[in-house]
Amino acid sequence: MPRILRINTRTKEFKFEELGEYAGLGGRAFTSRLVNKEVPADCHPLSASNKLVWSTGVLGGSGASNSGRLSCGAKSPLTGGIKESNSGGQFAQTMPRLDIHAIVFEDKPEEGAGFSIVEIYADRVEFKDATPIVGMDNYPAHEELKKIYGDKVVTALAGPAGEQCLSASTIQFSDPHLNPARSAGRGGLGAVMGSKKVKAVVLDPAAKGRMQPADPEKFKAARKRWTEILMGHPVTSQGLPGFGTAILVNIINEAGALPTKNFRGGRFDKVADISGEKIAEVIESRNGKTKEGCHTGCVIQCSQRYNDKDGNYLTSGFEYETVWGFGANCLINDIDDIATMDRICDEKGVDTIEMGTTMAVVMDGGGLEWGDSKGAIELLKKIGSSDPMGRIMGNGTEMAGRAFGVDRIPTVKGQSLPAYDPRSVKGVGVTYATTPMGGDHTAGYAVATNILKVGGDVDPLSKEGQVELSKNLQIATAAIDSLGLCLFVAFAVLDTPDAVQCMCDLVSAAHGIDFTADDFIAMGVNALKDELDFNAKAGFTKKDDQLPRFFSEEKLEPHNTIWDYSIEELQAAKV
Repeated sequence: MPRILRINTRTKEFKFEELGEYAGLGGRAFTSRLVNKEVPADCHPLSASNKLVWSTGVLGGSGASNSGRLSCGAKSPLTGGIKESNSGGQFAQTMPRLDIHAIVFEDKPEEGAGFSIVEIYADRVEFKDATPIVGMDNYPAHEELKKIYGDKVVTALAGPAGEQCLSASTIQFSDPHLNPARSAGRGGLGAVMGSKKVKAVVLDPAAKGRMQPADPEKFKAARKRWTEILMGHPVTSQGLPGFGTAILVNIINEAGALPTKNFRGGRFDKVADISGEKIAEVIESRNGKTKEGCHTGCVIQCSQRYNDKDGNYLTSGFEYETVWGFGANCLINDIDDIATMDRICDEKGVDTIEMGTTMAVVMDGGGLEWGDSKGAIELLKKIGSSDPMGRIMGNGTEMAGRAFGVDRIPTVKGQSLPAYDPRSVKGVGVTYATTPMGGDHTAGYAVATNILKVGGDVDPLSKEGQVELSKNLQIATAAIDSLGLCLFVAFAVLDTPDAVQCMCDLVSAAHGIDFTADDFIAMGVNALKDELDFNAKAGFTKKDDQLPRFFSEEKLEPHNTIWDYSIEELQAAKV
């Protein structure tokens, strides 16, 4: 039976528990419930009172297409509120083979304690000295772990940024292609891992098996239909596999919503140099791969293998938000340099969205010239070092703004805004303002309906319908995260009448229960309620549910739009 594994990082004791009061919860619903119940909302995020929680989804280990996502939860060092950061990779596929549903890292070692490698087996946990890999970038650290545990070892790593407990640090998870290229990126959870002196987590390389569904025939039928749904939608079967998420570069630029020069404009005049089409052309010319999955069982295959000019692997998971952040937002159009920055972020263990906005703020403050890609690369390399500039960068956008005396800071609740200007994609602006996660597009991806016309058509420039759209998407997203499904399934779900029922059939057949559409919605609503409750206890009020003032004061070309929502209007987006 699936269990909770609790690991005390101070005493190095562990215990396996039944799910108990957390039974029926998975992914984000699990992490947010446990954090809300067990973590004091007023604690310091790097203190012993905070807990780092990793949970597979309700469908984790089931073999359903795209069900291998992992939710990581804690109190965020970046926002000071609750955080669920979602990652691909092999971790969520391997945990169920050990009959582990969730892992909870508790307490904190005494001052002066060294870092550990935590080995997790079906019946025990072992702590090993991590000294040989402490200070290493993530790729070489993972290579050292492969020497010890074998090429296919499944790992989680805190990079140099996490070791220093920097607020923009990630947790890097290994992928099916033997690289630590998948990130629990947002909210600084790598800092929580670093505060507990965990450098790496390794799952038993001998772990085998798969969860057996309670009703095999019903599950087989539902799984077949689910795959048909994903493979029958143009976004999930053609657009994303063909060009990755960077297919959005030209689309969002044409819509006039590609934030340029720290959110001063909506179009980038050199967009053709950084488009998804250009990236695919470069990948193919260098014998890379334009599509691959971030975890076993992914049928969408939106990732890729980007090689350098010599044909050697450089990076993967080269996302639209990364291309935008280091590209249009910083006026950089050298795609190889942007790919290099993506790799450096994976090496140091920092969020590319946070770093893209941080870099633009540094440029705004005169720390670099606009468009200086080589200078940006050198600046990123300082993260995790003894150079104070590395600490400024690694602590994110607001820290850089204070350090460089900049007042144009595109953040909500301490977290930087992603790659869609809210003045011209107003639905996602509502999400930025009201999600418990801070500035986050994935929490309620209204771009789908505003721009891509998936699931309907809500005018991105109009106020009408945006609050309701964002609220409904936030609920659905929380539910999808809780099932352990990739968020990109939502494109097909929104346009397919029987998709929600199909997801419910998968859960019902997998667990031998009657899981309905009402249960699906309730799972999302209850996860959001846990998150909002935690944030209220942490001191957040409705005044925190608003975008920075400059969005309301400056018109965005080419549509000359402004952000025109009051705090009171935005409250209707919350459950």
